[in-house]
Amino acid sequence: MDPIVMIIVACEIGFWVLIALGLVARYPLRRRRTGLTLLALTPVVDLVLLATTVVDLRGGATAGTPHALAAVYLGLSVAYGHAMIRWADVRFAHRFADGPAPERLHGMRYAAKCWKDVVRTALAVGIAAGIIQVLVLLVDDAARTEALTQIYPVLGIVAAADLLWAASYTVWPKTPKTPKAPEAREDRSLRTPRDETAAH
Repeated sequence: MDPIVMIIVACEIGFWVLIALGLVARYPLRRRRTGLTLLALTPVVDLVLLATTVVDLRGGATAGTPHALAAVYLGLSVAYGHAMIRWADVRFAHRFADGPAPERLHGMRYAAKCWKDVVRTALAVGIAAGIIQVLVLLVDDAARTEALTQIYPVLGIVAAADLLWAASYTVWPKTPKTPKAPEAREDRSLRTPRDETAAH
């Protein structure tokens, strides 16, 4: 496996490990300060990945898809990192600290959430595109950074898809699922022998 791919995977795992350890320390272990410290370390993972990518390319490596994915990962981590931590925090608080249950959004409230995600996705795309441009300038060799610039259309598709997703739920709001009513069943224990005879 390509070393840069291994680093991306390790950073993704490290990000969630820090979140898990931070929330475990914060709720089950009741060590709030330790938990906050661990959660605050998540951006360090991004810096490690960025530094490794820059060093690899500056060292003469030809950019490939993994380097472009590193930029995309960094953009998503910065734009969605806080929201992902909050998502996990709500569930840990509900499970271990008698916090409120995660709320299920419907209708225009769900559409509003989708539009917030559009903004986050646009930020993620902008950050990823900016990182790619910086890497291209640092390497200063079009032949070695072609794989990086080829990711721009993909970023545009991702942003457009998220925009369409939000628009669709604005036009056709998400409705809550209605639980199916249990089928009425006749209690045979209450039927008399006469009823049984009449039924036949």
